[in-house]
Amino acid sequence: MTIQGNVVDIINQRIYKGEVTVSEGRIVSVLEKEHSNTSYILPGFIDAHIHIESSMLVPSEFAKLAVKHGTVATVSDPHEIANVLGVEGVEFMINNGKQVPFKFNFGAPSCVPATHFESAGAVIDSEDIKSLLERPDIKYLAEMMNYPGVLFKDEEVLKKLAWARHYNKPVDGHAPGLRGDDVTAYIEAGISTDHECFTYNEALEKLEKGMKILIREGSAAKNFEALIDLLPDHYENIMFCSDDKHPDDLLLHHINALCARAIAKGMDLFKVLKAACINPIEHYNLDVGVLKAGDAADFIVVEDLVHFKTLQTYIDGTLIFDKGISLIKSVAFKNLNNFHCDKKKTSDFRFESSSKHIRVIEALEGQLVTNALIEESCIEHGNLVSNIEADILKMTVVNRYQNQKPALAFIKNFGLKEGAIASSVGHDSHNIIAVGVNDEALCRAVNLLIEHKGGICAISGSKERVVPLPVAGIMSDQDGETIGKAYAELDQMAKDLGSQLYAPYMTLSFMALLVIPSLKLSDKGLFDGTEFKFTPLEVS
Repeated sequence: MTIQGNVVDIINQRIYKGEVTVSEGRIVSVLEKEHSNTSYILPGFIDAHIHIESSMLVPSEFAKLAVKHGTVATVSDPHEIANVLGVEGVEFMINNGKQVPFKFNFGAPSCVPATHFESAGAVIDSEDIKSLLERPDIKYLAEMMNYPGVLFKDEEVLKKLAWARHYNKPVDGHAPGLRGDDVTAYIEAGISTDHECFTYNEALEKLEKGMKILIREGSAAKNFEALIDLLPDHYENIMFCSDDKHPDDLLLHHINALCARAIAKGMDLFKVLKAACINPIEHYNLDVGVLKAGDAADFIVVEDLVHFKTLQTYIDGTLIFDKGISLIKSVAFKNLNNFHCDKKKTSDFRFESSSKHIRVIEALEGQLVTNALIEESCIEHGNLVSNIEADILKMTVVNRYQNQKPALAFIKNFGLKEGAIASSVGHDSHNIIAVGVNDEALCRAVNLLIEHKGGICAISGSKERVVPLPVAGIMSDQDGETIGKAYAELDQMAKDLGSQLYAPYMTLSFMALLVIPSLKLSDKGLFDGTEFKFTPLEVS
């Protein structure tokens, strides 16, 4: 098989008319040759850090959508399903991904559970990490979110890091806002990347201290604009990633969109493509081709080098996307889950109080970090309730693994004027998380998800809409087009209820992520992520 086009040689920074010859899945030759084809041939895009589960699709269905945008591989941390099902969940992701022609590169989840301040469905300890890292299909130790454990030399954390060194596999970082001597110590522990930088100066410090920085643009966390100006001077140590990408977004674009945005800012093509196509291969030692003789035939054909509209995608020499159609077929699989709690009563969401002030989580558009506010209480008949006018709404996290009293808090910027929204995608333990205008609405939304054993939903008056997620309570068993459309409709309902957030469900899912400051809610209570301890809702 021979493909003609303008060959984009990223490594040697050349573009020339040529042809690529492929045999038995590998590139035989890349030769200069005159022809009339105006399209461009280049290595495929790689998402350098993504949780496939956040697309609400199993790996095989994720691949069907990703190849449409020229993505040929991902570096994937399966810690979402691992927090629900442990090693069994990791094996599900690997095995499902292997059934399609796409290059998933999974890591060993380092923080299951993410903290001991929440209830997860499983534990992955250092012995489990050893067993995973010794496998050739586990490429790295996934994001070390427990940076306090690194800094204070937690024994289990150090054992996990030691196994990564033993097997000579890189360690991903996760240290939002960590600076100075603390980030130096974190890096010296062997941690080589960070995708959580949200300011230019933070990322620059980490780069200068030897870290590689992943510029993240997901459905909720959007750091591209803050960090992209680092690329011209630091392109050798920068990669692109989504981290978390919802299905409606994946229908539209992937890493190709970040390349297009960088080019629109006037950045050098080869530096942009080095970050998007080459750096992840070199850092994670991936078996992905870079468009040279002898490589795996992983490459794409795009219309131009401005918008990067993908015309064809090849993986191991197989054409898997052509003329707007993904050629990857759906595969059969068995649904796994872990959901064991009974329906709640409205009274379970009552919070007796006479306090004049409460702590409030302030959700921020495009960020996973939150602010901690002190606001006036709104009390009716001794019960702390939502203040719709001030946009301070009651929220809850409900343990889905066992029966437990719901944890309660208040949050600003969700904007709901009626009803409630809820999700069993609640990073990282994936308990049920909900926001609503009153206790009745909260209870209805939570119970709808308990009834379906996982999903996302919105309720208002007599209207209910739910997208079931029967795979571990976080993924659909449907195809990407179906779930993408269903999610988009539910997203619109949340906005019709009043939310002004770009991605209300994605933002909601991170409001229980305790390892990101500053104020979050777990199933055990309100948590101060800066001090790393629980804090009371009421302000005395």
